Amino acid sequence: MKSQRLLKQQGGVVLLEGLIAIVIFAFGVLAIVGMQASTMRATSDAKYRVDASFLINQTLGQMWADRNNLAGYVVTNQVVSGLPSGKRTVAVNGRDVTVTVHCPAKW
Repeated sequence: MKSQRLLKQQGGVVLLEGLIAIVIFAFGVLAIVGMQASTMRATSDAKYRVDASFLINQTLGQMWADRNNLAGYVVTNQVVSGLPSGKRTVAVNGRDVTVTVHCPAKW
């Protein structure tokens, strides 16, 4: 008799524990999905930074090979096709060269 009263008092506890476990699991899944989205965004930003660095190295390499024609490489806000809203500026002051790549959409 005592065990039946105990069972009636505990009725629904297993269901409640199960619901709490499902809620905790759901928050864990949401956290993992959020971390995945953040990782994808960081990977995309890193790719654009590497592409910009490669573009700068390529430009400087071409200028290094053609040092007598540095003035021919001067550009201002030239659109870069590989970067979203990317623009390249090359400034020459004597033998000093400045290459700037700007990509406001991602950085």
